[in-house]
Amino acid sequence: MLRITYYVSVNFCCRRVAIPRVLRYFPGVKSNLALLAAVVFSTLNSQAEIQFKTVEYQAGDTTCEGVFVTDSLLMNRGPAVLIAHQWKGLSDYEKKRAEMLVKLGYRVFCADVYGKGVRADNPQDASQLAARYKENRPLLRERINAALATLKQQPGVNTNRIAAIGYCFGGTTVLELARSGAELKGVVSFHGGLGSPTPADARNIKSQVLVLHGADDPFVPAAEVAGFEQEMRDAKVDWQLVSYGGAVHSFTDWNAGNDNSKGSAYNEKADHRSWEAMKAFFEEVLK
Repeated sequence: MLRITYYVSVNFCCRRVAIPRVLRYFPGVKSNLALLAAVVFSTLNSQAEIQFKTVEYQAGDTTCEGVFVTDSLLMNRGPAVLIAHQWKGLSDYEKKRAEMLVKLGYRVFCADVYGKGVRADNPQDASQLAARYKENRPLLRERINAALATLKQQPGVNTNRIAAIGYCFGGTTVLELARSGAELKGVVSFHGGLGSPTPADARNIKSQVLVLHGADDPFVPAAEVAGFEQEMRDAKVDWQLVSYGGAVHSFTDWNAGNDNSKGSAYNEKADHRSWEAMKAFFEEVLK
């Protein structure tokens, strides 16, 4: 058995890390490679630091306040993801999802559609806020495009490898971003509204589209789903729609409770499956 102390510099998930370690070399290459991989993962986990930076930006005359999230070990230019928030506004929920994405190797910007300091803390106010933008799609597109432009200005972002995701109201938002003709590789809507007052605008879509839908969502009925499917077909968009049985609205929101009779509820299986679907989608469109 040979015992060697060494330093190695490796590129891993867009990170460059120097690893001081002692390895015991046993017969067989596979065991050595497995040990090296374990060392790399351990070192990255111990050195990584998730960083949150508040970023003010303008959308027309409105000052918005988003959050850029990255990893201190992400040194090379790489793919990025824009997150559009749910109906209450930018919250800890989006920041947690951003952290999860950063751990997968992406830079992330959490958009602020409503404007700095504008947030809702109850369903009634959230409904009124969201309705303003759902009823004024040009304004919604202006706000989310401003966030996309801000993401492209952040350090380490490869502007040719960007996707957008959104939850509930945010799902509607990223679909509108795509319909506006934004330069993206892909958009993912989690239990978002699918209807459009101008379905012909789907011809502007340049990205692939993935819709992750609760099959029992009372707020996005079958007729709306069918209308969306026809919109995508007519515009010849590269699209996918996955429906999760037993899932209602907000199925990825761990704060939504578990009572499906209320129309909105968390569903652990659908949450996990939809996240895995998003990851596979990103592996395809952001490679």
